[in-house]
Amino acid sequence: MEKRILIVEDEDDVIEFVSTVLKENGFLPVVARNGEEALDMIRQDRPDLVIMDILMPKQSGIRMYREIKTTDALKEIPVVIYSGIARRTFLRTQAARAEIEGETVPEPEAYVEKPAKPEYLADVVKKILG
Repeated sequence: MEKRILIVEDEDDVIEFVSTVLKENGFLPVVARNGEEALDMIRQDRPDLVIMDILMPKQSGIRMYREIKTTDALKEIPVVIYSGIARRTFLRTQAARAEIEGETVPEPEAYVEKPAKPEYLADVVKKILG
């Protein structure tokens, strides 16, 4: 059975790129175009992995990531951040939110900065999903 991977992205060209990489490597891509839609989809039909951007409409990726990793029913879902924002910036933001909110969250299973080579993205996904 194909592993279902939720792509959370608002840019068509990125959706097409990631979907193609996943299909070519035997995975089933599913798409959400914003954080709100993604969280609804995750709750209704839990994916095997989430690949998500940080900058999105309706709910930021930073907030969505925190919600996934602090909700008991969702926190075991592996997450790959695929963003043009540098990894260190994302981690700094998470640390600042942890100080304010008093709750730390683990780092994502992988952080891939855009643009990535298709082989690299595929290898990251395969490594996480075995």
